[in-house]
Amino acid sequence: MLVPMPQTLHIQILMGDEKMVMGEMERSQTMMLEKLVNPLVNREAALDRVGGDKELLAEIAQLFLEDYPRIMADIRTALHSNDAAGVEHAAHSLKGSVANFGAEPAWQAAFELERIGRSRDLSEAADAFARLSEIFAVLKPELEALTR
Repeated sequence: MLVPMPQTLHIQILMGDEKMVMGEMERSQTMMLEKLVNPLVNREAALDRVGGDKELLAEIAQLFLEDYPRIMADIRTALHSNDAAGVEHAAHSLKGSVANFGAEPAWQAAFELERIGRSRDLSEAADAFARLSEIFAVLKPELEALTR
């Protein structure tokens, strides 16, 4: 059912399983709005970590951007092979790297995945990895901006 909205904007009302799709879209849109209001990268904290050296911060951000896809792939591989120790190790590595940018939500998401791996119970790992992936989708452009 289409509901007319001001300025010819229409919203399709979804029912049943499609509500989950709408919920996912709303969550992604909410994250993007939060990013505009509260960036994930804490530039002040990141600069403090490198003694105020913007060039060094840009270099660290570039190295991270080149390396984090491999770490995410390592986590994905560990999840697919039910390798809890592999999940823990890769998430720990990612957590340490992202800490350089003062990106608390990304750090927390990596820590949660590390905790799940350490527990050796991966029943919540897929959801935690999905959350981590969402956060990194938002974080990536912020880190790319640091390299310019």
